[in-house]
Amino acid sequence: MLRPLRLGVNIDHVATVRNARGGDNPDPVRAALLAVAAGADGITAHLREDRRHIRDHDIERLMAEIDRPLNLEMAATEEMLAIALRHRPHAVCLVPEKREERTTEGGLDVIANRAHLAPYVARLAAAGIRVSIFIGADPVQLDAARALGAPVVELHTGAYADAPAGPLRQAELDRLVAGAAHAAAIGLECHAGHGLTFDNVGPVAAIQSIMELNIGHFMMGEAIFVGLSATIVEMRARMDAGRRAGAA
Repeated sequence: MLRPLRLGVNIDHVATVRNARGGDNPDPVRAALLAVAAGADGITAHLREDRRHIRDHDIERLMAEIDRPLNLEMAATEEMLAIALRHRPHAVCLVPEKREERTTEGGLDVIANRAHLAPYVARLAAAGIRVSIFIGADPVQLDAARALGAPVVELHTGAYADAPAGPLRQAELDRLVAGAAHAAAIGLECHAGHGLTFDNVGPVAAIQSIMELNIGHFMMGEAIFVGLSATIVEMRARMDAGRRAGAA
């Protein structure tokens, strides 16, 4: 049976371009509205502690102006928790964050950080916010996420995306397939994202136990050349083709 696959569009890097020069342009909220009009099922934004791209006012506007679920990516800190509890987005994805990194470099180590993460998961859930944990496709880490009470995990697809085509990429894909199957078996909703492009999204979309892909950087770059709406339509088409192939 063909299971639906949602597309969450990450608008962070529209804000990155804006912040490179200051001012208000390009506007990430306008990008979110265009993404919704082009078929995005939700919008993802990462409010980093150093505000290198998305800013607090962007979150306020996204909550007020878009009619799709907002997935707020954030580190597990008291500052970020207060912001999430104030705005109450549809979902919060807890991610690792280091100030020196260019982008999120890996999944959370849930086992090592269980004591720290537990109260954040509990307080977000108590506020009616769906909690997701950004994580590697490791069954032990997935079990730990389930034990924390998070209903959703997002598998980090960066190692797959970065691997050269051939046996190395296939090995990373096999890890994702096994991780997604394990997540489903223990009752977790499984999402995936990081580094996905037109060329590599199909095999991930084919994994029937993955319910959502969150994609940003590649699409914002491609939009420079062909426009954001056309990019989202093409990504949606490639996801759908991959999904059908996986169900065949």
